[in-house]
Amino acid sequence: MRVILLGTAAGGGFPQWNCACALCARCHRGELPARSQECAAVSGNGRDWWLLNASPDVRTQILATPALAPGPGPRDTPVRGVLLTDAEVDHALGLTVMRGSASLAVYAATPVLDALTADLPLRGLLDRYAPWQWRDSTAPSGFELAGGLTVTAHPVSAKAPKYVGSPDPDAPWVSAYRVEDAATGGALVYAPCLATWPDGFDDLLASASCALVDGTFFSADELGTAVSSEDAGQYLMGHVPVAGPGGSLAALARHPGLRRIYTHLNNTNPLLDRSSSASAAVRRAGAEILAEGSELVL
Repeated sequence: MRVILLGTAAGGGFPQWNCACALCARCHRGELPARSQECAAVSGNGRDWWLLNASPDVRTQILATPALAPGPGPRDTPVRGVLLTDAEVDHALGLTVMRGSASLAVYAATPVLDALTADLPLRGLLDRYAPWQWRDSTAPSGFELAGGLTVTAHPVSAKAPKYVGSPDPDAPWVSAYRVEDAATGGALVYAPCLATWPDGFDDLLASASCALVDGTFFSADELGTAVSSEDAGQYLMGHVPVAGPGGSLAALARHPGLRRIYTHLNNTNPLLDRSSSASAAVRRAGAEILAEGSELVL
């Protein structure tokens, strides 16, 4: 299985268009590399590719990735569809860029499909260009993807997007995906959004060879120190921090044989700076922050 990191930043990308925090300012000056919004591509055979989320930056991400280049026919594409972890706009708006491409399949949990029908009505819009297949991702037995991949979805959070008016507080709004290559046995866990460390998540990681995990915020007080915001604390809700006794880095240390990679980095996160003490701490713990365009083979 091939896995390509198309984007690794949180919503808004890095730098954010309206932010002059210290890290964004350094990126504007060319001192730190820019990053696009989180998205990845997976394939079991190198011909059939599936996107994990569809960021608003998906056009640029696809054009920058030779494996996803169109052809051989004038409207052929190796992209077969999208697996949505949730209904957040930074994970779903890229679907509009892909409009008109016939026979794409979109997998998501039922609350996500419902939100994209009623609250953010992309399904009706997109199907007017070319009918797509909208499929529930949550079948306990999982589902098969073209190219020899087997996928299971695992609910990890009930955090609904802000645009949903009256969300069910107990619904599986956010999923992690386990993607396995039937030929090699290599398995990826893709979990870019973790509100907490969920029950059973350690067992899921124990069944994988690599994990792409939520690295949105390095510390629980990060936004309060990076930007002036009266409601900074609420923005941390929905993302477990990397550092601290309850952070993901300590939890990931329980899986030393697993390749552990952080993604979905917020523009305030010191992990964006490879020379920072935070980045050094992550490396010492055996985890990684990779450049966009990096490819993994499992």
